[in-house]
Amino acid sequence: MKSVFAAASLALAFAMAIPATANAASVVARVDISSQTMTVTQHGRVKYRWRVSTARKGKVTPTGSWSAKWLSKNHRSSRYNNAPMPYSIFYSGNFAVHGTNQVSRLGRPASAGCVRLDVSNARTLYNLTRSVGLKNVRIVVQR
Repeated sequence: MKSVFAAASLALAFAMAIPATANAASVVARVDISSQTMTVTQHGRVKYRWRVSTARKGKVTPTGSWSAKWLSKNHRSSRYNNAPMPYSIFYSGNFAVHGTNQVSRLGRPASAGCVRLDVSNARTLYNLTRSVGLKNVRIVVQR
């Protein structure tokens, strides 16, 4: 009887661990609007810290937590005069993390709502996302 109980307990513990592991994002890109920074962690360890630009006055960068939805390496904005959005990681509707050539504006609100990074940093995050898979990347935006 003890062995049956032990086997059932072990099977239950194993079954409960699988969904938790499958749903846990291995990469988290955490954007802090107040400090205009992004901290990227992988398996809970900080890999990168970068300056970003979020929404300027009159625009909004939504706060919340999302899984990465889709990638576009050479994206162009359909809303803002075909503006380049290299290495885009879309996470909520038309909102994305992407590169910008306006690096002098990084570290302060300047975007139309997306999270903008130096192009080389956007490339790094894009390639990391491709390597671990969209479902394993979480974008978190907080004030």
